[in-house]
Amino acid sequence: MRYIDAIFAELPRSAFRRRFHLGAQERAYLDEKGLATVLQHARDFIDQRLAPANPPKDGKQTPYRGHPVFIAQHATATCCRSCLAKWHDIPKGRALNEDERAHVIAVLERWLGAEALRAEALSRNLNDRSS
Repeated sequence: MRYIDAIFAELPRSAFRRRFHLGAQERAYLDEKGLATVLQHARDFIDQRLAPANPPKDGKQTPYRGHPVFIAQHATATCCRSCLAKWHDIPKGRALNEDERAHVIAVLERWLGAEALRAEALSRNLNDRSS
């Protein structure tokens, strides 16, 4: 596994990865449910869709919208086993162990936290302009 800081240093260099941000609906969902609940959903998604050695529909198992975790997975290359192998050095073809699952959750938590701060900054900026 790669260090999370190294991954986050490289993600902005990818035009594909940096285009992902939470929309208004996903931000509202995150605000309503709270980060702890959303991360529990993330654990469930990881266990079902990413952790098996050969997940069904690998490469297509993560939707592009509908939940903050799905957006975060695409933004952080934790969306499929190929991306995990390429970006995180977590090999395909075997089930994720507990440390690898925790790594994925930590990456998602960091990205979701950064997105919450980004949304606050954007909101403050808009309020400052209208004053």
